[in-house]
Amino acid sequence: MEFKDYYEILGVKPDASEAEIKAAYRKLARQFHPDKNKEPGAEERFKAVNEANEVLRDKAKRQSYDQIRAGGYRGGEQFRPPPGFGQGGFGDAGDGDFSDFFESLFGRAAAGGGPRGQPRPRQGRDVQAQVQIDLQTAFDGGRTRLVLQGGGGERVLEVKIPAGIQPGQVIRLAGQGQPGMAGGPNGDLLLEVGIRDDARFKLDGRNVLHVLPLAPWEAALGATVAVPTLAGAVDMRIPAGSQSGRRLRLKGRGLPGHPAGDQLVELSIRAPVPDSDAQRDAYEALRKQFEDYDPRA
Repeated sequence: MEFKDYYEILGVKPDASEAEIKAAYRKLARQFHPDKNKEPGAEERFKAVNEANEVLRDKAKRQSYDQIRAGGYRGGEQFRPPPGFGQGGFGDAGDGDFSDFFESLFGRAAAGGGPRGQPRPRQGRDVQAQVQIDLQTAFDGGRTRLVLQGGGGERVLEVKIPAGIQPGQVIRLAGQGQPGMAGGPNGDLLLEVGIRDDARFKLDGRNVLHVLPLAPWEAALGATVAVPTLAGAVDMRIPAGSQSGRRLRLKGRGLPGHPAGDQLVELSIRAPVPDSDAQRDAYEALRKQFEDYDPRA
């Protein structure tokens, strides 16, 4: 049979920490999950990633595997297990669809009983999913409904969203993952948060950006205008002589946090289009008043 290099499958180094292995597994499991990736070979990659994680996340299995790997075996080489391996030393070897190579090292899954008798309780696997929220919910916090499709049918969950959450953060729902084995606890549901685009604001970390349209006279003479924020409109003083592209800051008006983000207000001067003789005359008078002004100089 073929030797499997579990470190290579997960894309980590042989001295990788538990946290590095966990992060690599989550990333690849998301990438190749059959529910999301329909490309040829994705399901096989998903199974390989699960098998690698099954070994490397368990200290005892990883130690045994490292002993074999230290003999010089590398991925793709022919392998024959040493005497004594796969003879029942791992009664909780797993509940997945694993390869002959895995079973030659750790035996078959305990679900059908094994040389050590009844299987030990085993926690179910964690499940990963995504939840999309709007920017206002990320600011205020609140609850959102999530519909999950699985082998047991459809599940509807109500998810609590903490105020100030950012894209990419993960919400853990304890006990909402795969069922445990032999009376073991369920796994957890890990929800990666995404924030939908907003017509008024652009998110940059904890800061938010709003583009504020101004009339030419407001920019030239200064004005006090209402500016929308995620907490409601506020009055802002526009300095006289402002130009398009200038950014003003509303301290603490971004996403909540420690510290809270700010709101950046970018000015955008919009010239009205004349639609009457009087308005065109006004523009002509303005041009005469500023005949020495060259905006391209």
